[in-house]
Amino acid sequence: MLEFFVEHGVLSLFAVSFLAATVVPLGSEWLLVALLAEGGHPGMLLASATAGNVLGALTTWGIGVWGGPFLMERVLRIDPAAQSRARALYRRWGSWSLLLSWVPVVGDPLCLVGGLFRVPFFRFALLVFIGKLGRYAFIVAMVRAVV
Repeated sequence: MLEFFVEHGVLSLFAVSFLAATVVPLGSEWLLVALLAEGGHPGMLLASATAGNVLGALTTWGIGVWGGPFLMERVLRIDPAAQSRARALYRRWGSWSLLLSWVPVVGDPLCLVGGLFRVPFFRFALLVFIGKLGRYAFIVAMVRAVV
């Protein structure tokens, strides 16, 4: 299975990163590490992972804007506890909490809450981009230091 992802490199990382930023329970870090270990270009992989993850987060934001609570509870079945944690973070830190959109478990609901609370598109995209780029840049730096 890993061979398939390695063979398709940047495109597979983009797709997995996109899905990981939606409500699909999936991580993308493992693939980034594997592709770096296989000699993939760090800059291309960083760009691919970040772009896919940000676009996935924008999709989740759109679901929050247009689908609201119905989609969150009935269709996507996001755990009420995760929703509650995301809302609490958002109430405390406002849109700045979107810098934490990369954090497992709370990140996706945080993007939905951003949509529900109608965070303006550009502000949402910029804050999510900064958070996700920082996470992937850290992973790339750590792997390059070891491999």
